[in-house]
Parts: sequence; structure tokens; C-alpha cells
Amino acid sequence: MGHAFEGETEAEVDATPEQIWAAIATGPGADSWFMGTNHVEPGPGGTVRTLFGAYRGESLITGWDPPHRLAYGSEPAPDGRFMAYEFLIEGRGGGSAVLRLVTSGFLPGDDWETEYDAMTKGGALFFATLRACVEHFAGRTATPVTAFGPIVADWDRTWAALRGRLGLGDDVKPGQAVRFTPGGLAPIDGVVYFVNEHTLGIRTDDAIYRFLRGLHGPMVAAHHIFSDIDENTTQGAWESWLTGLERA
Repeated sequence: MGHAFEGETEAEVDATPEQIWAAIATGPGADSWFMGTNHVEPGPGGTVRTLFGAYRGESLITGWDPPHRLAYGSEPAPDGRFMAYEFLIEGRGGGSAVLRLVTSGFLPGDDWETEYDAMTKGGALFFATLRACVEHFAGRTATPVTAFGPIVADWDRTWAALRGRLGLGDDVKPGQAVRFTPGGLAPIDGVVYFVNEHTLGIRTDDAIYRFLRGLHGPMVAAHHIFSDIDENTTQGAWESWLTGLERA
């Protein structure tokens, strides 16, 4: 048993089609909002490759019409699993655009509902991050920083510990201010730009910080830093910080 799905998300974005295209159709652009590190071989028949922890993804580009349409998808696996994405961009007056993302695919297995729920909630964060990236960091590229915490035993307690470290209460809403200090790093001041049951996103003047409920158990930090950093030191600091949440 499995589940075929298709979903659509649309938003008016305060960015030009060209700025959105740079974010979705280049490796450095995708590094600044998606997940892990990315490489794009442009043009019809090209590829989109993503490395995120142990995940290695490769998709074939099936639609390439700069700066209006980008489509790519993975080859079906032996069990039928595949994912496909289509970005549609329509320019508007005043340097804005309407961005539409169509996601489709097939999830195999009897437990597809759990994976679909996690994928949907994570996808909502990624779309919100893309908007934040092109609206606040256009023309800049980020270094992605990915850190995995230990397996979470009690998600309610871990999310509460995270909110406490960020200076937030139980009812988190976009627009709320946060201040926190990961171990060994400078204090961080920012604002919540997205939140749902599985994710939390924070934007600062020079970074996007994201926390996700990992499908297989850990809390994941998937950040994008728009300033010079030492990647190893920064990743180590976040790994220690995530470990501390489980000890809180």
C-alpha cells in the first residue's frame, strides 16, 4: 500500500522573478533556503543534487524556462517512491511576483501517513524560508549549517526546552522577538518568521535559523548564515546546543 499525492502552495512575494529564479535554479541560491548543500546542472535534462546529512538526492530537470518555470523530479525507486517539484513564477508590478509551488509524488508502505505529515509540515517551512530568503537577502548567498541532535525521547519536553532557550512561551507566533546564545557563539537577536507543530524558523539580519522534528528521531538544526563563519566550529556549537536540549 502507498499514497500518491499532489499539493500546491502560492504566495505573492516581494521579489522579482529574476531574484526568485536565482534562489531556486542555482546551487548557491538553493543553499540559502532549502536543505543541506545543493548543486544544479542547469537546463533541460540537467540535474539537481542535494546532500543533507546521510541523504543523497538527485533529480532530473524536466522543465526549464527562466525565470518563469522550473520543474524537476527523482526517478521512481523500485518501491515506487518519487518526488517532483514545479515552480511557477509570474511577475507583478512594483518588483513583486506570484510564486506557485506544486509538489507531487508517491510514498510507499503502510506507514505513509506519518511520513506525509512530516513532509508536509517541513515543506511549509521550506516555502516560508524561500520567501524570507528572496525578500530579505536578495543578492546574497548563505553557508548552510546542518546539525543533528540526539534521538528525542519526548518531543513535548524537547520543544518546551527549545522555546525556553529562545525566550518564547508556549504560544509561538510569527513576528515574536527572540534572543538566545548557542554555546561558544555570539548572542543572536531575531524574529520568528514561521512555526508549526514540527518546525520553527527565525530570521536575523544576517542568518536564517531553523529547527525541525527529524523523521527518524532527532531535532535538526538547518541554518543558513549570510556572513563569514568557520563551518566546523559553528556546526560543532550547534550539535552541542541540541544535545543540551535533551539534558535540560
